[in-house]
Amino acid sequence: MVNIKDIADKANVSIATVSNVINNRGRVGEETRKKILKIIDEVNYQPNVIAKSLKLNKTNDIGVIVEDISVFNAPEIINGIHAAAEEKGLSILLTNMGLFKKNGNQYPEISKCEELALPLFNQLISNQVEGIIYIGIHSRDITGLIPDSKIPIVYTYCYTKNENDYSVNYDDEGASYQITKYLINKGHTQIGLISGLINSVSSYARFQGYQKALSEHMLMFNPQFVKTGDWQYESGYRMTQDLLNQENIPTAIIAMNDLMAAGAIQAIKDNRHQITNDISVVGFDNRELSSYISPRLTTMSLPLEEMGKKAMEILDQIRNKYPVNQKKYRLDCQLVERDSVYSLE
Repeated sequence: MVNIKDIADKANVSIATVSNVINNRGRVGEETRKKILKIIDEVNYQPNVIAKSLKLNKTNDIGVIVEDISVFNAPEIINGIHAAAEEKGLSILLTNMGLFKKNGNQYPEISKCEELALPLFNQLISNQVEGIIYIGIHSRDITGLIPDSKIPIVYTYCYTKNENDYSVNYDDEGASYQITKYLINKGHTQIGLISGLINSVSSYARFQGYQKALSEHMLMFNPQFVKTGDWQYESGYRMTQDLLNQENIPTAIIAMNDLMAAGAIQAIKDNRHQITNDISVVGFDNRELSSYISPRLTTMSLPLEEMGKKAMEILDQIRNKYPVNQKKYRLDCQLVERDSVYSLE
């Protein structure tokens, strides 16, 4: 295998001069540079990237730990990470915990999650990654899951309570507030809410946004209009049946994810009500199904790809010792209007 010394001997120059040409640095005469480049091309010289990275203490590799790659939010976040990394000439080492497959929606204690995450963390450290992005499958506190490390870590779709940890999430409360206000502006004052799991941080934040919008418009909060689901289609169907069996029926229903919204729409149809004439439905997440159910679902789009890009941007700033403006980022969601909401005005 040809090495840098062989090239130096052929060009009758020093090894340092060849190194300067390869790394595009230092002062090298134009004729000498052309001669060295010609020899490099002739002998098909391939620099030893691994040796170079060890010498510079840089691998240009970024580790990604995803709690479950099969969950809807993960692919888009990973796409954002990959796009941003590609722009910066970085490579991604992706690892998957398979947490949802193993535990479903009932997330185990941090100690149990740690058993799955720690081997992947150690694997990435042994591969000398320059930083790690950790992707959760549900917005929640994972303080203590990843051990303290000298390499930078950015959390997305999850967070820690440590002030010095970096995280990128979206604004759950603001998004729910925006949805509720949107329905109020359409003339709806009787607005039902189908929540996710009661112990979910997202459920609580979205409930807060719902209450805030009602309060600002001086609308009475009706606890009978709030039902607790479990993020699945069937619970959206059952909770909507409960809302429709009450004496006072809402004119609009907010489901805290699109799967429950789809269940709500089916329940409304089965009870001989009409969407957009009798009851409006709004979802959350903007999953692919929201464009195909009938009527097409008005929903809140999460900035998943942007979260991945932002996490990568922060990590790159840290590894290059550039200042980062803040530690905890919350990106805005975007309302996507389709056909499942009607106006009472």
